[in-house]
Amino acid sequence: MELTEKQLEVMASDGHLLVTGGPGSGKTTISILKAARIAERDLRPQQKVLFLSFARASVSRVVEAIEQEQSIPPAIRRRIEVETYHSFFWRILKAHGYLIGLPRQLGILAPPAEAIALSGIRSAFQADDKLSVDERAAKAEAENAERRRLAFEEGRVCFDLFAPFVGAFLHRSQRLQGLLATMYPVVIFDEFQDTNAEQWHVVQALGMRSRLIALADPEQRIFDFIGADPERLNHYRDAFKPTEIDFSDANHRSAGTDIAKFGNDILAGKFQKEAYEGIECWVFEPYTDPAMSTLVTKVYAARGRLVAAGKPDWSLAILVPTKRMTRLVSDTFREPPAEMQAIIHSAVVELEAAILGSEIIAYLLQPDTGENPDLFMNLMCNYYQGKGGDQPTKGALEEADRLRKAYEKWCAAIAAGKNPPGNSVLRKTFEVCEAVSAISLTGDPDKDWRAVRAALEGGACKRLKEIGLEVRNIRLLERGTQLRQELAQDWRDNGSYANALTIVRTAFVQEHFSTSSKPETGVVVMNMHKAKGKQFDEVIIFEGWPRLQNGEIVANLDRIVWNNDRAEANESSRQNLRVSVTRGRQRTTILTPKTDPCVLLVPEEKR
Repeated sequence: MELTEKQLEVMASDGHLLVTGGPGSGKTTISILKAARIAERDLRPQQKVLFLSFARASVSRVVEAIEQEQSIPPAIRRRIEVETYHSFFWRILKAHGYLIGLPRQLGILAPPAEAIALSGIRSAFQADDKLSVDERAAKAEAENAERRRLAFEEGRVCFDLFAPFVGAFLHRSQRLQGLLATMYPVVIFDEFQDTNAEQWHVVQALGMRSRLIALADPEQRIFDFIGADPERLNHYRDAFKPTEIDFSDANHRSAGTDIAKFGNDILAGKFQKEAYEGIECWVFEPYTDPAMSTLVTKVYAARGRLVAAGKPDWSLAILVPTKRMTRLVSDTFREPPAEMQAIIHSAVVELEAAILGSEIIAYLLQPDTGENPDLFMNLMCNYYQGKGGDQPTKGALEEADRLRKAYEKWCAAIAAGKNPPGNSVLRKTFEVCEAVSAISLTGDPDKDWRAVRAALEGGACKRLKEIGLEVRNIRLLERGTQLRQELAQDWRDNGSYANALTIVRTAFVQEHFSTSSKPETGVVVMNMHKAKGKQFDEVIIFEGWPRLQNGEIVANLDRIVWNNDRAEANESSRQNLRVSVTRGRQRTTILTPKTDPCVLLVPEEKR
């Protein structure tokens, strides 16, 4: 690789460093080469360069890039440690949490379990959009108090407390600062513009003794809602006086196209060209069937191009503005309109419901499930309490309460020697469970999992049917995964899946910290926010459309800009679209409704 003048500046720099640039500008690539040179020349035995990023997808991409970089010998690669922020913080927290009064034995309170633990507090409040400012503050205070109680009294720590706790004892203990600096004399921070206040507090402590390299795109800050501060780079400049090198004029990801230029023009709010190489914008009629038919047709065409190119691991991302639309598109791909051919794909959805549903399937895989109905009902109630994550619906929380009361009546009738109520909401649930228990399991985890899931989907219980459909989004049973291997070993050891529930719960916790997942291939459907840090051969951006009544717009959901209102076309929405556009290496296609096209695509004077 022949380095540019600015890349050579990065390689030659000493001390703290800030590398800025847009998507595909080469920040990550040069940081890997820089890390390798430091590991080869500057580190003492057992020391490593630490590379931190937010998303597991970004970590996987960095790990893959290091492995593929032929100029880095294997011994040097092993001295570059790549982790997510959460994974790094958790390692410190487990070892040193006692310094701030946490129990010696700590466990992770994963998001689904956190949602269950906080469901009682959340059920006492209305939906967030109906709360006053004071009510929102009271809710947040109650939630935070319960999170801290769970941590300090039960040793169960949620992800949101990792950074605050680590920052607290790093600033208190110079000895611990020195220990980490000895282990990691150089720390690289990817996507630095997205660090929140608590993470910045940790960075400040690490920078007291370690050398810091920050990689940032000032125009790609899309996580304001979790506390990313537009002044973060200035905070870094003021605190560490870094050497600063700007890569903003470079583009390696989509070289030969105008994709990066189009993304920058979206951000500026002014288009400098009539047509952009690698960018296509299409309109569709604003009704469900024609909209989906247009999308499916465009996916067929893109998939055909990529297959014809002969690349074995091609990738095509369908990016949509909302979680609801992710599911809508995924369902449509399974059963397209007008008898069109189904599209094999994977969907990246919020996984709380799928994870909690997987616990139910794991329980049903275990032998003698009928002997522990209390556990089964707890899992069912957990599903409804936790499936909405930090935004549970009143309906779901009420359903959990309804199931709990129905089970109490069921058990009371049996204890009295009577038959359970004939009209109980649990009757069909237990009938499906009996049908599942009659399935002859084979010891093949994938086959058996699918058999149980199919029984839930095909049964008469609407609750278990919903759970079966949710679990379709789980990909941990793909061949070669740790979960599949451990379930198979459980069968070999016991002649049954005796520990399936424990194995599944452990697998999902481990998955939060995994760096082994490969970048997505094939057709992938995801929310636009989830595409950050990823890249695909082609991208199709597809938004919702207005609902009309007597020619007037009465609803305008699932739009790139809220309600497609130009007054809402702020910096955040422009950054979000720019990030999505620039995920494509070869081509990005944008689909927008004909009667009310996306305001970010229409110059002000043409509206």
